[in-house]
Amino acid sequence: MNQDLNLTQDDILEKEFKIDTRGYRLKEVDQFLDLIIADYGTFIDVIKKQELEKDRLTEEIIRLKKQLRDANVNMEIAKASGNSSAPVNNVDILKRISNLEKVIFGKDE
Repeated sequence: MNQDLNLTQDDILEKEFKIDTRGYRLKEVDQFLDLIIADYGTFIDVIKKQELEKDRLTEEIIRLKKQLRDANVNMEIAKASGNSSAPVNNVDILKRISNLEKVIFGKDE
């Protein structure tokens, strides 16, 4: 991000304008303010991109938590409905999840 910026905080803090007969040189002040405005635009763009990325990651976290919760429920169902002496393996769990998805979502695959 810093590569796109024209100014650092120190540049802004330490900026001294030359004094003309009527005050500061307007052209110099305008050029400096243009750099500040450009940097603000860059900051706004970066913030918007980060907000979008945050929203995307939040949605993914919610989706993954739901998948984990569903997998835990399915595992408990598999444990409860299966023979307690027979071990439950991943293939059995995946088959049961697939069957549950077919029932819930109506998929005929």
